[in-house]
Amino acid sequence: MRIILMGPPGAGKGTQAVTIANHFNIPHISTGDIFRYNIKEGTELGKKAKSFMDKGLLVPDEIVVAIVEDRLKKDDCQNGFLLDGFPRTVPQAEALDEALDNMKVSLSKVININVDKQILIDRAVGRRICKDCGATYHVKFNPSASGVACEKCGGSLYQRDDDNQETVSTRIEVYLKETLPLIEYYKKTGKLVEIDGQKEIDKVFDDIVNVLRRDQ
Repeated sequence: MRIILMGPPGAGKGTQAVTIANHFNIPHISTGDIFRYNIKEGTELGKKAKSFMDKGLLVPDEIVVAIVEDRLKKDDCQNGFLLDGFPRTVPQAEALDEALDNMKVSLSKVININVDKQILIDRAVGRRICKDCGATYHVKFNPSASGVACEKCGGSLYQRDDDNQETVSTRIEVYLKETLPLIEYYKKTGKLVEIDGQKEIDKVFDDIVNVLRRDQ
C-alpha cells in the first residue's frame, strides 16, 4: 500500500495519517521528520539541505526528492508507505513518479481530505491548547469542563496567535491555491480519491480504509 495523504490545515490529516499507517502496518513518512533526521545525523543530503535552510532559502526540489527517495528505499517501506507533506508541487510529483518507476513500484492511491473552508476556520479559531502539557481542546467540539483549565493537568488554556480568522483563512487559501495543480495532476492519473473530511473522525477513517482495501 503506497499512499499520499493530502488535506488543508485543520482537515485532520495528521490524525488520519497515524491511524492509517498503523492499520496497514506501513511507515508514516513526514517530510519534516526525515529532513530533521538527515540534518541531525549529518548525512550528505542533510548537509546539503541545511546549507540552504541556514540561508533562509527553500531546499531545491532535487534535494527534497533525493531525501524522500532515500527514505522510500529503506527496508520498512518494502510493503508500502504513507507520504505526508510530499509532494507539494507538480514537478515534485513528477520526480516522485520517476523515482518510484525506477524502484519498480507505483502509487496505490492519493487521498485528498476535503473540508469546507468555513468549517476549517471554525475548527482552528476555537482551538485551545494547554500551556503545560500541550493537550488540545475546542470551545465547541471538545471543551474542557471549566473552559479555562486543562482537565489532564490543570494547566491554563490559551489560543495560538495564528489561530485567528484572518490568518487561518489566508493559510487555507494559500494551501488551496498551491495544491490545486497537484490535485489536477493526480486526477489525470486516476489515483486521486476525494474523501469527505466533515464526518466523524472514525467515519472518515472507515471511508479511507474502504477505498484502499478495494485497491488491494
